[in-house]
Amino acid sequence: MKILVINGPNLNFLGIREKAVYGNQDYNFLCNMIQKKADEMEDEVVLFQSNHEGAIIDRLQEAYSDGTRGIVINPGAYTHYSYAIHDALKSLEDIIKIEVHISDIQNREEFRKVSVTAPACDAQIYGHGLAGYTEAIDMIHKMV
Repeated sequence: MKILVINGPNLNFLGIREKAVYGNQDYNFLCNMIQKKADEMEDEVVLFQSNHEGAIIDRLQEAYSDGTRGIVINPGAYTHYSYAIHDALKSLEDIIKIEVHISDIQNREEFRKVSVTAPACDAQIYGHGLAGYTEAIDMIHKMV
C-alpha cells in the first residue's frame, strides 16, 4: 500500500527546536522510524516535508492520482489556520487521512487546541510523540 507522510513547517527542525516539547530525536530519526514501519508493513512510503503551504497543497493534490491509499499529515502550525490545506485534504475523499501531532495540543497554548484541518481527516492522533506516526500507519491499515 502506498502511504504519503507529509510534515509541515519546522518539523525539519526536530531535535533542534523546543526539545522539551518535541524531544531530542531529529527529523532523520523520524524518517528512518517511519521507513522501518513501512518496511515491516510492506508499504511504499513517500516522505514529504515543506515549510511552504502551497507545496503541501500541491503534494496533496498529486496524491489524488498517484496511487496513494493513506496520508499521515502533521500540518505543523498550518493546523490552526490553513483552510486551504483543509480543502485539499477534503477533496481526497477516497484516501484515508490521519492527522498527527507529536505534542499534546490540548495541553498547550489556546490557539493549538483548535485544528481546522482535522475535520477533513478520518482521525487525529496527538500527544504520543513520534510513535503517533507509526500508530497512524497501523490505523490506516485497519481502515482500508
